[in-house]
Amino acid sequence: MAPEVRKTEKLRVVIAGAGVAALECALALAELAPGRTDVNVIAPNAEFFNRPMSVREPFGYARARRYPLASILRFAGATQLMDELSWVDPVNQTVHTMGQRALDYDALVLALGARAVPRYEHAMTIDDRRLDETMHGLIQDVEAGYTRSIAFISPGRMAWPLPMYELALMTAGRAYDMGEEVSITIVTPEDSPLAIFGSAASAAVGERLARARIETVNSAYAEVPSNGNVVINPGERHLRVGRVVALPELFGPPLRGVPLGTHGFVRADQHGQVAHAGPIYAAGDVTEFPIKHGGLAAQQADAVAESIAACAGARLTPQPFNPVIQGILLTDAEPLYLTAKITGGHGFSSEVSDTPSFSPPAKIAAKYLAPVLDQCDSQAS
Repeated sequence: MAPEVRKTEKLRVVIAGAGVAALECALALAELAPGRTDVNVIAPNAEFFNRPMSVREPFGYARARRYPLASILRFAGATQLMDELSWVDPVNQTVHTMGQRALDYDALVLALGARAVPRYEHAMTIDDRRLDETMHGLIQDVEAGYTRSIAFISPGRMAWPLPMYELALMTAGRAYDMGEEVSITIVTPEDSPLAIFGSAASAAVGERLARARIETVNSAYAEVPSNGNVVINPGERHLRVGRVVALPELFGPPLRGVPLGTHGFVRADQHGQVAHAGPIYAAGDVTEFPIKHGGLAAQQADAVAESIAACAGARLTPQPFNPVIQGILLTDAEPLYLTAKITGGHGFSSEVSDTPSFSPPAKIAAKYLAPVLDQCDSQAS
């Protein structure tokens, strides 16, 4: 049940997390219900990290931008509590932190992200928080001709495969530039490359992969029983490679006091509200929505913010989460701009272009957060 509409007092909103969904929600509330909410953000980090751009770091590009969290929250008029969420008391509408603090709320937003766990013991797991550190040695080996074959693999529970394709394409490009012959194979449970974007976009991505001489094995599941040994099913095909790079599996964060669904993720409705939990909402990777993507997290956060703003007395009709992916596939050459409206976990009405098809053409497509990041960039330059 949603919080009651308040006419005078500010609605006390607690947001747990400081990623895309959390910041988008805070900024949206400032825009939709100015002066009607009192927002506290619980997060241990002092910076917001533009994680999607980190795939370029191992290839000598500038480090992905990090933004002072305080600067972004200033735009939202929100206060940060440097702490972590420990557990929730939904009966008394109180959150408890690791630092033994207690905060009462009229609306709680869970935007804690997901927990990335390595799936394969004998593979290098992609971690966009420290990708340069993880991939740097591999790229050096490619440049020096020490590594002649690489498999990029995705586990059966796939969350967001885009970085795998970006790393494969940029690795192939670096090998070509250095005059080295490197065999690259992508093994994925998808029906076709980046099938989530629909047939048109998938075909364009497949063409880029073919041009880079990257083999793709679709509708396949991989195991890595030992170093360099990839077993592909169905068919038990054995692939011997020099190195194996894998996407992680994702799980929901440990969270006591909130009903959890499959693999520890939070089940929320189209307005982001958690069933049978009172005025608790969820947005972003912490939710059960199967596609984990910054732009979708922002759209979920917008739906949550509209619901909370209406409860705070703002004159608006909350709109449900209507997922549309806007993605940029970074390559060794020009990027591809991909758009798809999602239904039932698959893409339709997809578009693909060599030029920006959405504005602003940023890796993080977020209605309220993207302009703030642009402003921070302008101030820093």
